[in-house]
Amino acid sequence: MKFGHRSLLLFAPALLLAALAAPRASAQALYTATQLESLSVWAGATETLVNLPVVTNGSASNLFNGGRNMGITVGVDLRVWQFHGILPSVEIRGTYPVASGTIAGEENGLVGLKIERQFGSRFHPYGDFLFGRGEVKYHAPGYLSPDGFFLYQQTYSNVLAGGGGVDVDLTHHFAAKLDAQLWNQKVPVTTSGSLNSLALTVGAIYRFDFNHPFRAPRNSRPAAPSQPVSTSK
Repeated sequence: MKFGHRSLLLFAPALLLAALAAPRASAQALYTATQLESLSVWAGATETLVNLPVVTNGSASNLFNGGRNMGITVGVDLRVWQFHGILPSVEIRGTYPVASGTIAGEENGLVGLKIERQFGSRFHPYGDFLFGRGEVKYHAPGYLSPDGFFLYQQTYSNVLAGGGGVDVDLTHHFAAKLDAQLWNQKVPVTTSGSLNSLALTVGAIYRFDFNHPFRAPRNSRPAAPSQPVSTSK
């Protein structure tokens, strides 16, 4: 499976289908901050520290000067179960580089498990483990292999990702997201044969509320009780 420059747009319908397939609770169910069923969609700005070894003055670069990307990440989280305050969700997310810096751009689509726990009424720290497919697109003329014989322009690989963050409730439906992920993938351009990149995301979340009870219109009022009509004279 290969990712092209339009892969994020192709990834969007899968997110929409996940939203449409979410189960609905009974209209009588009461909403709480940790309701059993929860669907949220989110998007954010992502800075990726690529961590490709670039030799400068005889020494290889470290994580913070081995190339950077600026991109966008979108995701969907679906939860239908909880256990003693632990809130597991299925998460789908995709990242696309908008500005891929001077070395390489990283793009991927991931799916996996998110484990969340609520603290207080607003804070939702979490950890996650994700798996998917990714592309690294190297800047022209390409990235030189360790043996010096090949120039790579693109490489594709499975991606293992792990990380965490915190969601902070702002209103009933909206929340802010701070997220950090470490991506590991196989590449032929490093001596170790792998690439470990750090992705940092700041974003916004919208939560759908399927468990909120029906509310009558604000202007509607119950009819006044009828008074019995006296027939005595």
